[in-house]
Amino acid sequence: MRTARVLVNDHTAGFLREEAEGYIFEYLPEYLAANDTSPVSLTLPLSDTPYHSPVLFPFFDGLIPEGWLLEIARDNWKLNPRDRMGLLMACCRDCIGNISIIPQAPDND
Repeated sequence: MRTARVLVNDHTAGFLREEAEGYIFEYLPEYLAANDTSPVSLTLPLSDTPYHSPVLFPFFDGLIPEGWLLEIARDNWKLNPRDRMGLLMACCRDCIGNISIIPQAPDND
């Protein structure tokens, strides 16, 4: 299982997890309780209920570079272009816009 912290305007909004059965995005309760928060995207409105998807949510998939920039990432970091979560975590720490994706260290429980 891989996990990424999702930031909106440099504030942690929630976590995106890749699991065997798909993906889960969940907002943090403290983010939901704060004033003037905004959703990660219009397709993931603020909610205290986790979102589930068998494939990477289209919004997050859309953050991944394409074309020559994807080739650079693939060649330099030896990433599989089909590993969408890996690409998201490697390439989207500093996206255009107000969203950042920060990889979390795996739990060793």
